[in-house]
Amino acid sequence: MVMKILQLGQYGIYIWPAFIFTFLSCFCLFVKTRKEFHKFEQVFIKEFEKSEHISIRANKKDKIPKEILSSSSI
Repeated sequence: MVMKILQLGQYGIYIWPAFIFTFLSCFCLFVKTRKEFHKFEQVFIKEFEKSEHISIRANKKDKIPKEILSSSSI
């Protein structure tokens, strides 16, 4: 019974190698993508670890007039 299912009606000799090839191709692609992701993740962490805090100072000399900020045109 099990052998009939695995043979797939005399087409098993074509289906199983194709299935194995597809599975191995997808697995290799997964491993390669995972390695690249970890490599770029480390580069990202190193680059943004340097600048943890960016301070922005407001220039007190440049005060914006309140007329510009008001929504009414009167």
